[in-house]
Amino acid sequence: MHWFPRSLVLLLALAPGASLGQTPSMTRIAPLSPPIVIGHRGASGLRPEHTLASYELAIEQGADFIEPDLVLTSDNVFVARHENDITDTTDVAAHPEFAARKATKKIDGEKHVGWFTEDFTLAELKTLRAKERLPQLRPDNKRFDGQFAVPTLGEIIALAKRRSHELGRTIGIYPETKHPSYFASIGHPMEARLAAELKRAGWSKASDPVFIQSFEVANLRQLHKLTGIRLIQLMDAKGGPADNAMPSYAAMSTPEGLKGVATYAWGIGPNKDMIRKGEDPPSTLVVDAHAAGLRVHPFTFRAENFFLPASFRQGIDPRAHGMLVGEIDRYLALGIDGFFTDFPYLGAQARDAAKAKGS
Repeated sequence: MHWFPRSLVLLLALAPGASLGQTPSMTRIAPLSPPIVIGHRGASGLRPEHTLASYELAIEQGADFIEPDLVLTSDNVFVARHENDITDTTDVAAHPEFAARKATKKIDGEKHVGWFTEDFTLAELKTLRAKERLPQLRPDNKRFDGQFAVPTLGEIIALAKRRSHELGRTIGIYPETKHPSYFASIGHPMEARLAAELKRAGWSKASDPVFIQSFEVANLRQLHKLTGIRLIQLMDAKGGPADNAMPSYAAMSTPEGLKGVATYAWGIGPNKDMIRKGEDPPSTLVVDAHAAGLRVHPFTFRAENFFLPASFRQGIDPRAHGMLVGEIDRYLALGIDGFFTDFPYLGAQARDAAKAKGS
C-alpha cells in the first residue's frame, strides 16, 4: 500500500501566490499566559518518538516542556509509548522469546492485534529497542532504529531536572495518560500512581513545571482530587471521550461546555482544526476558552507538507518541509497559550518571533 496516493500528491501543488506562507496583517490577540513550546513526544520529527534521545533533542532545540505519553507495564511502572500497543514503535516482533505474547484486544472500542505493554514487565520491555513509527513519512529517522530503549517516567523526570540545572532554565514535563479507563478495567488504575510518582519528584502544586493531559474526563476529575498539578483536557475534532463521561468533544467545546471543563482543568488541548481548519476562518474556541479562564494548547504542528495547509506548503513532495513557522504564527496571532510540535526548533523560532511582536 502506498503511503501517499497520487491524488494527494496532486493536491499538494501550491496554489498561485501561496509560497510566501505569511500570516496576514491582523490584530494579534494576547494570550492568557506566555506561549510555551511543547516537544510532542520529544523532537519526534527528527528522532524516534518517546525516546530519551528525542526528549533530549527537544530540550536542546528550545522546548519548554517535553511530552511523554504514559502507559503501564505488568508490574505497574509508567513507560513512554504512544500506545500500549508497541507493535509499530519497538522491535518486539523480532524477539522470538515474546512471540507467544501477541494478542488481540479491544481498546476504547477498537480492535488491536499485536503486543501490549501491560503484558510485559519493565525488565522485559527494557530488552526491546525503539523504532520510527512513521518510516514512510520520516525515512531519515529509520537510521536510529534499534538504538534507544523504552524510557520510564522516572528517567524522563530525571532528564528534565538534570537539563534544567545544566541550562539554567526550567524544563517541564507534560505527560498524557493513555487509555486510563482501559487500564483501570484490567486492574491497572493510573491516577493515584501518577500523582504519587510526581509527588515523589517534588511536584504536586499548580506552580510546579508539570501539566497532566488526557482525552478522558473522569480520569482528570479524579486527578483533580489527588493533586494540585495543572490539568489539561484534550479534545479532538471528532468523537468524544472514551470513558463516555461527556457525549462529544463538540459539546465540551461550547461556551457552556468549557465552563464545565474549567471546574477541574486549567486548560484545554484541542486539535488545531478546532481553532482553524486549513484555510477556513478561525472559530471562536480560543476566545471562548479564555472567557472560561482556560488556557489553550493545540496539537500538533508538523513541518511536512502532508500536514500543512495549502498556503504553507512548499513543492509537491508530501515528505518535504513547508513553512511551519508561518503556520504556528497564524495560531499565535489568535492568542493560543502554547502548542505541541514535532519540531521544537521551529516552534521556538515562532514563539520568539511572536514575543518580539508582542503576543
